[in-house]
Amino acid sequence: MKLSVGLKVTNSLSLTPQLQQAIRLLQLSSLELEQEIQLQLDSNPLLEKEEGQLETENLSVVELIEDQPKDLIDELNTQTLPDDLPLDSQWDDIYIHQATSLGAAEYEEREDNRQGHLSLKEHVKEQINLLNFSAVDRLIAYCIVDALDDKGFLALDLVEINNSVQQLITSWSDDYEVEDDEVAVVLKRIQQLDPVGVASRNLTECLLIQLNHLPLETTYRHEAMTLLQHAELLISNDLPKLLKHTGLTQNQLRSALDLLKTLQAHPGLQFEDKNSNYQIPDIVVMKKNTQWQVELNPDILPKLRINSFYAQMIRRADQSQDNQYLRNQMLDAKNFIKSVDERHKTLLKVSRCIVKHQQRFLEIGAEGMKPLVLREIAEEVQLHESTVSRVTTNKFMLTPRGLFELKYFFSSHVATTLGGEASSTAIRAKIKKLIAEEDSRKPLSDNRIADLLKLQGIEVARRTVAKYRESLHIASSSERKVLL
Repeated sequence: MKLSVGLKVTNSLSLTPQLQQAIRLLQLSSLELEQEIQLQLDSNPLLEKEEGQLETENLSVVELIEDQPKDLIDELNTQTLPDDLPLDSQWDDIYIHQATSLGAAEYEEREDNRQGHLSLKEHVKEQINLLNFSAVDRLIAYCIVDALDDKGFLALDLVEINNSVQQLITSWSDDYEVEDDEVAVVLKRIQQLDPVGVASRNLTECLLIQLNHLPLETTYRHEAMTLLQHAELLISNDLPKLLKHTGLTQNQLRSALDLLKTLQAHPGLQFEDKNSNYQIPDIVVMKKNTQWQVELNPDILPKLRINSFYAQMIRRADQSQDNQYLRNQMLDAKNFIKSVDERHKTLLKVSRCIVKHQQRFLEIGAEGMKPLVLREIAEEVQLHESTVSRVTTNKFMLTPRGLFELKYFFSSHVATTLGGEASSTAIRAKIKKLIAEEDSRKPLSDNRIADLLKLQGIEVARRTVAKYRESLHIASSSERKVLL
């Protein structure tokens, strides 16, 4: 074998630190980007935020001072004040004298009585503390409250609660034995607290407890209680058997159902914390003069620049450690600003391309959604699919139709009978519309929905309709059927 030395030219792609930083910033959400920018500001002295308004105010103050006469500047810089200062107005011109006995002040300081969110368990425990319970009964009540779910129902049976109480008593070196009847008595007492029906073991028990709390003269109260005694027939929508076993007429049955609908099916949901985590949009879409405009959200755009004071301290020929440190920080700051700028340019480019494809969605809603995949956008904006995937992850677009993640505009497609394609999002919207317009006495089955979609040129199987219906959290036709 003969050994030789030669030159060879090849193309290769290497992930430089700058490229890695740009890729990482590309997939960050607006909140994560804000945190990353703050981290860079804290660690890099040559990177700073632009404070244009503050600088303008400071500049105006400086110009105002420079325009004043020298003697006035000397007076402003003096360290002592005269005993009598000149006044440009009189006291009575601004303030009207009023005796304190004639009335209270216009603005009264008030104590902030706002309270934080109170959970269901905390609300019930506050009421338990006011009851005349023994130590054992209070322990049983606390164990019952700990077993409540978010809807206010009891997630454990009485035997499991009794075992938990017995273990706690044993850990206190006490020989007292808790009976199941004691747990049942405490449970019944808790069910009478606010909200009425809390700690119920099922929906039927919850509704019965609330009916018992209604006045005896409440119309159709007795009929509703009779109806709940045959809850299995009520759930199965078996109207003939329900009328036969209850002995009620159709009018009585309808009125009893109306009364049941006024009760709280899930008592604990009213204590649910409704403070939502609002998303900040990265892109804002609006229509101006029949044209859809796509812009970056100006409220989240970071305004970064190089600190001019430290930049002037860098000397070209100086090789000292301090000067080299400033150079490295200068390079890092420039690369970071460039990466943030490229992130916004890429996000804006991809968003404009998405809006161009989904203009019909912006006009008429979800039914106008067109099938779209990442590859189509990537080819149009001349980026890799992975880059488009990073751009559309955790990024939100504010449109007249609402706030949507960019991933929402991408969906699979279904072939139509006319040779075109329909988006799965549009098909879901059509299914939801058909069900909303159906007769509640004769709800549409999945087969019937598939036939109606076929008339519109969309040919889907029954199991596909069922899959889309379940994804919309819509019950089946038998569960949607109204009794009367």
